[in-house]
Parts: sequence; C-alpha cells; structure tokens
Amino acid sequence: MYLQGHYNYWIVLLSFIIAILTSYSALNLTTKISRAQGRTKIGWPFSVAFVIGSFVGMLVLHMDMQVSYNVAILSMVASVISSYIALLIAMPQNINRWKFAIGGFFMGSGIVTMHYTGMKAALFWYGSSPVNQDGSDEINWFLLIGVLLAMLFILIISWVAMFFDRHILEKLAYSDSLTGLPNRHEMNRYFEEHTENLSGTALLLIDLDQFKKINDTLGHDVGDLLVQQVGERLQTFLGEKRQVFRIGGDEYLVIMGDCESTLAEQLAEDVLNAITLPYHIQENELHITASIGISLYPQHGKDQSTLLKSADTAMYNAKNAGKNQYCFYNEEKDKYLNRGMELEKGLRKAMTHQEFFVVYQPKWNEQTNRPVGLKALLRWNHSKLGLVSPVEFIPSVEETGLIVSMTRWILEEACSQNKRWIQEGVLHLPISVNLSARVFQSHCLVEMVQKVLHDTGLPPELLEIEITESMVFYDLEDIMRQLKLLRHLGVRLSMDDFRAGYSSLVSDNLTY
Repeated sequence: MYLQGHYNYWIVLLSFIIAILTSYSALNLTTKISRAQGRTKIGWPFSVAFVIGSFVGMLVLHMDMQVSYNVAILSMVASVISSYIALLIAMPQNINRWKFAIGGFFMGSGIVTMHYTGMKAALFWYGSSPVNQDGSDEINWFLLIGVLLAMLFILIISWVAMFFDRHILEKLAYSDSLTGLPNRHEMNRYFEEHTENLSGTALLLIDLDQFKKINDTLGHDVGDLLVQQVGERLQTFLGEKRQVFRIGGDEYLVIMGDCESTLAEQLAEDVLNAITLPYHIQENELHITASIGISLYPQHGKDQSTLLKSADTAMYNAKNAGKNQYCFYNEEKDKYLNRGMELEKGLRKAMTHQEFFVVYQPKWNEQTNRPVGLKALLRWNHSKLGLVSPVEFIPSVEETGLIVSMTRWILEEACSQNKRWIQEGVLHLPISVNLSARVFQSHCLVEMVQKVLHDTGLPPELLEIEITESMVFYDLEDIMRQLKLLRHLGVRLSMDDFRAGYSSLVSDNLTY
C-alpha cells in the first residue's frame, strides 16, 4: 500500500534557518575561545540545537498517517558526544589538516548517527496502532547495542587522540627542537596563565654577542651546537620560581618570580659567568659573551608586551655599553634609543623634503689674519625634533648607505654656492667637503666630482676634498688610487682633524 505525502515548505525553511544559525554560531564562538575546555563546554548546546533542527526537519513531510517519537535520548547523546570530540580535536592552536579531517569525521559520524537513531525513534500511526519502520512493534535491540558500541569505540579513539595531542604533539609545539627548552609559544602561554600573578617578576633577556660572526666563519652547524650548549648551561638555572625559554635564534629569556632587583642582578651575573666559560665544538675552542637586559614588574611594565619591550631596550643598551654585561631598563636611555630610531626613520624623508642644509665655516690663517677657505658642514632641521646635531645622525647615514647620495648633494650645494659667490664678487676661496670612507668604497667618487664640477662650472682648484686618518683602516691602496685621480682633475686634497679620528662633517664649531 502506498501513502501519498507532501512537504510543508514553511517548516523546511525553518529547519534551514535553524541549521544555518546554529552552524554560524558554533564556528564563530569556537574560533574565539582559546582554551579547549571552553570550546568543549559549548559543544553540548549546539548538539542539542542540531537535534532540534533534525527533528524539525522530519516534520516537513505530511502523510496520511500520524507520526510520533519515542524519547530520542540516544540521538541527543550521539550528537553531544561526537560534537564534543570534534571540537576537542579541532583546536585553533596548532591546527592542521590532520586534525581537521579527524574532527570532521567525528562531527559527520555524529550527525549521521543522530539522524538515523532519530528516524528509529519515529512511530508511524495508521489507524489505532503504531507500526515501526520494519513493520514490527519490537525494539531493535541489535541496532541499539550496535550504536552504543560504536559510540564507546569513538570515545576510546578520542581519548587516545587527546592523550597523543596533549603529551606528544603539545611537546613538539611548545618546546625548542634544538635545545629542548620551552619556546616562544610556551612563553606566551606562561604569560596567559600568570597574568594575574606577575607581581615581583623579573625578566632577563639574553642575547649572545657576535653570534653572527661565528655562523659566518665556522658555519651554521657550529652555531647550532653553540646554541645547544648555551641552552644546556641555562637549564641549570631552572627552579621552582625560574623558567628558561629560547625565544629566538640566539636569544633566551629567564623569568624569575618573587624577585627583587638585587636577586635579578645576582642572577644576571651568574648567567654571564656561565656563558663566558669556553666551549669545545668540533675541535674549536670558542669564547663568547652575552648582553642581558632586565625588566621588573611593575616598575618597567604591567603586561607581557611592555615587559619584553623594556627588557629588549635594556639589552641593546648593554650592547651599546660594550657588551658582556647586564643593564636594567632605564626610561631615559629608552627615550634616547627611540630618538635614534625616529631619526633613522626620518632620514629618507628628510632628503625628499629638503630638511638638510649646508652651513659654511671659514678657515682662517692666523699669521695673515685672512680667510684661506671655507668648510661645508651638513645640518638637519628635523620636522618634529628641530635642529639635530650631526653627531646623532651621521652614523645612521653611513649605516643605511645614504652617505653616498648625501655626499653628492653636499658637493652640488657647496660647488653651486661657491660659483655664485665668485660671480657676485663676494669672495674667491676654495671650499672643502669632508668625505666618508664609504664614499670611497662606492667607487663612484671620481665620476661624482667630475660631474659636479662640469655641471656647476666651478674651477677644480676651488674644491678641496678632506679625509681623516681613519681611512688607514680601509683599503688604503684603493683610496690612494682614487685620490690620485682626483688630483689629476685639479682638485685639492687635505688631511682633516689629524689624530682626532672624526669627520669635520659633524663639527659643531660654527663661525660665520
């Protein structure tokens, strides 16, 4: 006998809405919750919602018979357990395709199990007596036992997967493979767990001095072994209130609780003494030092980011002070360091916005009491910081490689100005420009000077090139070759600030 039926499309729409809203809410919340316990706790309400959506969907079919349901506890249990397992496995931390696949398997299995156990709970009434789907009034105990065994098997597999995840994968994810120390991920988790209990905590940020030189000269294999041995020495400082992390290539972090400044100072000294002991690696005896920056809670910060930044600043201050020492965070030094970074950032913009200018210092002959020349000096009128001393920005100009283009600009400005003074009859004196060794290393100096003289029309004898005795630390033979070429052009040459070691480009003795 065939029964005719039709769908109630409004109920179909309702079931779609329930499914969409439930799925969206589940995905949205689970991605925002950081801990597995929180994610799995929200699994059961969504599972119940899935069950409700499923049973609402079963109401869409209208037939010439009545449909009722036994208590669908088994269907709900299947959905809850499978959702719990899927959310537990598919964690946002360290998520990968394998976890997605396993989590999807359990979620899909739960949905299918929920659906068919829910269908099994349906009773179809035609007349006055209910009839099961197979035509019998008896409960299918084999199906019930089979479903329970399947769910038990799924639970066992999930427990095994959780054990593997917690004890093996977690160790791989939160420990450094080279030294065995906790890594940056574990450091972040440490701060998350101790956010409320950082009072009296000291951070010691350790950076090995000249580690790059060892990598470049002896190879990365030796560098890795050195990092490993340093890690082994730092492990000796582990204790009940001490944690040691490797957070970078040659950077380590020691966190010490209930620590006063004197204890942090003593710990830093002990760490330095341990690191400076000789290392024997592949028939090489290596001696290395370290620089340590120290920050304290709450004096130097009240959160992870600020404390690490303060320790990092203090570590760079230790390096700038000569290395192989420790420094506490100092706000004044931090301002100086930030000022240096601000200047370095603004160098290129300063060239574009014409913030640099040249002043001219007279050279005076005491015997004749007459000027014998002028010296071109560079100055910077910073848009925010005002007039900046060359002592501050010239080192950054050389480090960033801008010294070559800046020297070309100074030559053009000085030669153009001197040409105008000659034409106006103001004076007829040579003008000198001090050169950095990096300009000689660029191998474009002779061409640069030749072009400037041609473009400005300044006679070569009215341009003087000054160098310092520090040039002897570079390729002296190549420098002498370029100086001879300049001499052939007719340009004057002189030694500036003999035995001073500093370029007159940074002189602040301004006279007009």
